Amino acid sequence: MSVSEKVERPPAGEIVVRECVGADEFDACVRLQREAFGLPDLEISPRRHLIVLRAAGGWTLGAFAGGQMVGFVHHLAAVRGEEIIGYSHVMAVAARYQNRGIGARLKWAQRARALVEGRSFIKWTFEPMRARNAHFNINRLGVTVGDYAVNFYGTDYNTDPTTAGKPAGLDSDRLFAGWRLRSRRVEALARGERQEVVGAPVAAVEIPSDWSALVCDDPQAAQRELLRVRREFQKLLTEGLVCAGFERGLTRPRYLFYHDR
Repeated sequence: MSVSEKVERPPAGEIVVRECVGADEFDACVRLQREAFGLPDLEISPRRHLIVLRAAGGWTLGAFAGGQMVGFVHHLAAVRGEEIIGYSHVMAVAARYQNRGIGARLKWAQRARALVEGRSFIKWTFEPMRARNAHFNINRLGVTVGDYAVNFYGTDYNTDPTTAGKPAGLDSDRLFAGWRLRSRRVEALARGERQEVVGAPVAAVEIPSDWSALVCDDPQAAQRELLRVRREFQKLLTEGLVCAGFERGLTRPRYLFYHDR
């Protein structure tokens, strides 16, 4: 499907978010991963993985429209020192239901469930080169980034609809999102209030405006950009700075860095 093609969207209806419990619902999670990411089965969390992790203290929240699962987020129990925290392994939303706020519904429901369990921190990874994900995680959810993982999953795959599932030949660098569930900023965003980062940024890292197009059109340039962003991120994080803002510009979006929040 080209960017210019219009997607026929289903009628707006009530979205119910609740925990997934049965094998058929976990099978739906597998199907959604295939649809949303186009990854080979080797890279998809299977039904048994989701069931076992539920038995080990994790859970999966599904978004349902008319009884059909249209999105889910998977939450694991993790540790940080002696503290039990949450790790958000994967979130996927059906193509026909994207850009309808379902991802945000799932993440805020995840936060609410984690708070009930006494957790105050959730972490997950996201691709550093994708402006849309950075905007969602940093600006809409209020996460901060203090860790950069080099080639976290091994050689990465394309997720562009036209080439999804094919090896991109690039390292799978990832940023670690740190979600402080009780921070003043996150609490304000949870109430639907606009909450800017206090103070001026002291550094920035720019990324391409359309990463998928760059990977497809000029893989060598994409490789150079990935290595540049990696070096710049690592340098700033080593200096003790924290990424807590993102400007989603049309030409050169950029991550904003601050002294420790």
